[in-house]
Amino acid sequence: MTLDEIDEIAASAFEGYVVRKDLAQQFKGAYPVPTYVGEFLIGRYCATTDPEEIEEGLQVVRRLLADRTVRAGEEELFKSRARERMTIKLIDLVKARLDAKSNAYVAELPSLGLRDVRIDDAVVRDNERMLTGGFYAEVDLFYDAGIAEENNGKPFAIGSLRPIQLSTRDTLSRLADGRSRFTTQQWKHLLLRSVGFEPAQLSDRAQDVLLLRMVPFVQRNFNMVELGPRGTGKSHLFQQVSPYAHLISGGKATVARMFVNNATGQRGLVAQYDVVCFDEVSGVSFDQKDGVNIMKGYMESGEFSRGRESIRADGSIVLVGNFDVDVAHQQRIGHLLSPLPPEMRDDTAFMDRIHAYLPGWDVPKLNPTYFTHHFGLVSDFLSECWSRLRDQSRLTSIQGRVNYSDALSGRDLSAVNKTVDGLLKLLYPDAESAISDEDLEWAVRIALESRRRVKEQQRRIGAAEFRNTQFGYRLGEGVEQFVSTPELASPDSIGIDPLPPGQVWAISEGSGDAGPGLYRIEAADTPGSGARGLLNQAAPATLRESFKVAEQNLVAQARQLVGDRDPREHNLTAQVRALDAAKTGAGLGLPILLALASAMLQRSVRGGLIAVGNLSLGGGVETVLNAAALAEHAMEKGASALLLPVSARRQLLDVSDEVATKVSFIFYSDAKDALLKALDE
Repeated sequence: MTLDEIDEIAASAFEGYVVRKDLAQQFKGAYPVPTYVGEFLIGRYCATTDPEEIEEGLQVVRRLLADRTVRAGEEELFKSRARERMTIKLIDLVKARLDAKSNAYVAELPSLGLRDVRIDDAVVRDNERMLTGGFYAEVDLFYDAGIAEENNGKPFAIGSLRPIQLSTRDTLSRLADGRSRFTTQQWKHLLLRSVGFEPAQLSDRAQDVLLLRMVPFVQRNFNMVELGPRGTGKSHLFQQVSPYAHLISGGKATVARMFVNNATGQRGLVAQYDVVCFDEVSGVSFDQKDGVNIMKGYMESGEFSRGRESIRADGSIVLVGNFDVDVAHQQRIGHLLSPLPPEMRDDTAFMDRIHAYLPGWDVPKLNPTYFTHHFGLVSDFLSECWSRLRDQSRLTSIQGRVNYSDALSGRDLSAVNKTVDGLLKLLYPDAESAISDEDLEWAVRIALESRRRVKEQQRRIGAAEFRNTQFGYRLGEGVEQFVSTPELASPDSIGIDPLPPGQVWAISEGSGDAGPGLYRIEAADTPGSGARGLLNQAAPATLRESFKVAEQNLVAQARQLVGDRDPREHNLTAQVRALDAAKTGAGLGLPILLALASAMLQRSVRGGLIAVGNLSLGGGVETVLNAAALAEHAMEKGASALLLPVSARRQLLDVSDEVATKVSFIFYSDAKDALLKALDE
């Protein structure tokens, strides 16, 4: 392996807390323990860059795992060793329960099939997680022959117990100090390497999704869904990386195990783990009818009531599952939450409690090329830091720096803030660090998209209540930006969101044998001396004429259109892209004028709108001859509104019922009227 810059910084900044992740992969599946157990040992014995020392350490790790883990079929051999030697050392999952008959705790060691192992009360009190699912530990197991001869004697006993962990009190400060030596991009890459992925092999989009998977570990009561194809590693992070996460395979759960056991008062998984993940979410079911309602209440408030008391917990809920079809087909036959179980899939109230919906389809199916061979933080150290970050918040440090659009409800704002907070804690483990605008915007865009994906599914089920999904934001005094979900729109399709300032959809009437054509116009405004031009190379004469008409009208009507802004003090450029067969750009004077004015005003044109019409040099609005055909074309392209001259009103009496119900007609009398009606409110 060749060390790169990130390896060098990591080895120096986190001495003793980094490990080569390819070494950990060597042990994955070779021994009956999770990845983080092997990493714990590798971190202890191989935390160096010296190849000879690494090899010596690996020999020690192999010997420990071979001698202290129990493979299937070796249970009786280890029991025999315990009897003959009086004591043996094990690495095993340790569970415990209260034996009411003897009024004492007993431990379980699953790999040996032992369910009645004596254990001191003090050990259980110091390690309560062994009462709900258990944790891996290095165990000294004793055997007492005298007790074995008693009736119902329990000869096995746990002496000392050492949880599998490297963490210390200053764990988080170590992480914060080390983080200061990385750029944001380098730090993202180290986080991804720390959970086993090689960012150089992944797209930026896939990297963002994988980072979003980490948010439940640093954010209390965070509810997340990830659905996508099989084989993308959706459950890996929750099963192999952190001892603070619990994976419920197959989706089966009991109310007592998840929340509280009424008989004993023992708190459930959500109170004992940072993250509880339901694998194969389509099979989620509870042993009681009110199980889903209890979970829904918990996802809303972090509390649940069983018996007389109300109990609070902060475990995050993650639901992961598979699509049996591709995303496009899933949207045609239903919605993107259809794989949820029947009690949840069409319940908009349940959906409202989901803070983020990860697009699992944007992560490639994993193969060995996606796994890293570089250094990463030891999983146990990283997961301990994540757990401690749950007590912090970054929202106060960004207060007042970002404003969200009115489309976000109270629950939307709460969800987005939780996601932003989690992402920023991942990037900035030091609460005192200054958060850059670039990183803040990155977190905001991911948070808005992942929450909007939930909202879009609600809109498909209850359109009237959830119709406004135009999520946007503004940093400081900047221009409002809108965030869409990529699976619903592409750059060349008309969506319901407003375009950025200076961009307008347009339809030309066409000329000769050419029919109507769809265009996307993009204008830019920079301070200057009044230079104006069309960026299209070898633009047709008809398109150059349309631009000239728009340019002259903008200068002549500047006061009415852009107020005190003088076009002669701005450099204005425009590019016109033809998106279907028509290429002439004829008759686009009004849409180009709207684009130029929108760029100067830094205001967006309303979403879903297509503009039609041409102007004369004197400012008059030319007649549209085939308005019905233009309306038909606008509907086919997905427009929700068509802006056209009022003189075309009578032509639209004969449009089909389908066009009339899908497209709203907005009429204008002159350029100023068109601009006022086109701009987003």
